[in-house]
Amino acid sequence: MPELSPPKPSHKLSPGIDLASASVRLGGRVVLDGLSLRLTEGRIGVLGRNGSGKTTLLRLIAGLIAPDRGTVRVDGVDPFRDRKATLAALGILFQNPDHQILFPTVEEELAFGLLQQGLAAADAAGRVAELLAAEGRAHWAKAPVSTLSQGQRHYLCLLAVLLMEPQTILLDEPLAGLDLPTQARLARRFAALPQRLVTITHDPAVLREADRVLWLEAGRIVADGPPDEVIPAFSAEMARIGARDADADLAG
Repeated sequence: MPELSPPKPSHKLSPGIDLASASVRLGGRVVLDGLSLRLTEGRIGVLGRNGSGKTTLLRLIAGLIAPDRGTVRVDGVDPFRDRKATLAALGILFQNPDHQILFPTVEEELAFGLLQQGLAAADAAGRVAELLAAEGRAHWAKAPVSTLSQGQRHYLCLLAVLLMEPQTILLDEPLAGLDLPTQARLARRFAALPQRLVTITHDPAVLREADRVLWLEAGRIVADGPPDEVIPAFSAEMARIGARDADADLAG
C-alpha cells in the first residue's frame, strides 16, 4: 500500500484544527467522547478499526455535524456555523466518490465549489478549463461523470477540492477499493500537495510516513504520537483481537 508522504517543506501551514472536549451522540450512543486535540502537523493520520468513530470525527471537523458538547475550530472558525469560511479553509475527499459527486458532467462538478465560493460563472469555467488542461484532461470537460472509472471519479473529486484551494484536506480511506496503479498515482499526487492532510484509515501502512498518528477506539484516543510508536501498538492489538473467534466486542 502506498504511503502518504510529508508536504513540501517550503509551504507555510495554516493554524490548524482544535477540538475542546468535543462529544457526539448518534442514535442515543456516544460515538466521540470528550476529545481534546490540537492538530497542526502537515501529515496527520487517524487510525482505527470500523466503528471506532473515525468517520464521525471527519464529519465533525468538516462541519457536517455539530458536537453535542464541546467545540471545534478550523483555523479559528466554527466549521458547522460558518460554512462559507470553512469552504476556504477545508476540503474533504470521501472514500466513495459517488457520495460526493452531484452533477452530470465533469466541468459542472468542478465548477460547483468555485460558484459556492462566490466566483462568477465565467471565471469558474475558465479556472476549470485551465486545471483540466494542466492535468492533461481537457477532453474530460464535457464527459458524463458516469463514463469515468471509479479511480477517475476519485481523481475528479480531488481536483474539485484542489480548485477551491483549501489549507487542509480531509481524506477518508483515500486509497481503499482502488487497484494498485490507481493507488500509486493518487499517493504520488497526495505526496506532492502542500496542504495539511488529515487521513482517516484502518490501514496502518498508509500512515508510516505521517508526522503524527492518532489511534481512535470507541470514540476515545488510545494513543497519540509518531507512527513508529503508535502503529506497532495498534497492529499488535488488532492481531490480538483477530486471534479470538468471537467478535462480540464490536457490538453496541
